[in-house]
Amino acid sequence: MANSGDNSKTAMIEQLNATLADHFALYIKTKNFHWHLKGPRFRDLHLMFDEQAAAILAVTDPMAERARKVDASTLTSIGSIAKHARIKDQDSTKLDADAMVKELHADNAKVVADLKALKEAAEEAGDNATSALVDEWQDAAEERVWFLGQTMA
Repeated sequence: MANSGDNSKTAMIEQLNATLADHFALYIKTKNFHWHLKGPRFRDLHLMFDEQAAAILAVTDPMAERARKVDASTLTSIGSIAKHARIKDQDSTKLDADAMVKELHADNAKVVADLKALKEAAEEAGDNATSALVDEWQDAAEERVWFLGQTMA
């Protein structure tokens, strides 16, 4: 892997931390929608949102630990997450199910794009281990996009 002073490693760590922040933001948004869902599709979407939230949260520890394994710092607080996240908050509790699905679909698609950028950054830095992990994270994010897309009205 590139030495610690290398710009490509710095760029990779920045992308890794931003992607980690996006996962935390997406986790909270997905749980928000899980908690505030109403309507005839309640049961199916309630369960899917909960499953997706758990899957999103499950990759946060491996992401943060990957940053530490390459001797870099990672996120430290809610403020740190907010500073780095590119997923926008959604504080409304009045969205209907279709709007929730549409927003989560778009956000998960953004995460897929961000993971592709992280993979490129990892390869540029010569970090094959991070690149391989990103493949798994991207596949999981693409599955969420697919599931959400299949439920869109």
